[in-house]
Amino acid sequence: MAAIGLFLKNAWNKEPVVLVACTIAACGVVLPFISPYTKYSTMINEAVPYNYPVPVRDDGNMPDVPAHPSEPKGPSLEWFKNF
Repeated sequence: MAAIGLFLKNAWNKEPVVLVACTIAACGVVLPFISPYTKYSTMINEAVPYNYPVPVRDDGNMPDVPAHPSEPKGPSLEWFKNF
């Protein structure tokens, strides 16, 4: 450990700009792996699909597919709107 401290002290005395640049680069490489945000961004990326569903055109032969996206698919919620 003393050798590392001696090296850093010597490097700081000779080339402080290079030492700071190397420190920033090392942080940029190491921090994403230890950051808690990496976990959450990975979870979000896994949850979002790569391909989004495409609307299906009604040819009159699909009774279970709504003709328009605003058309309700399941039971009507009119009672809730009038509540």
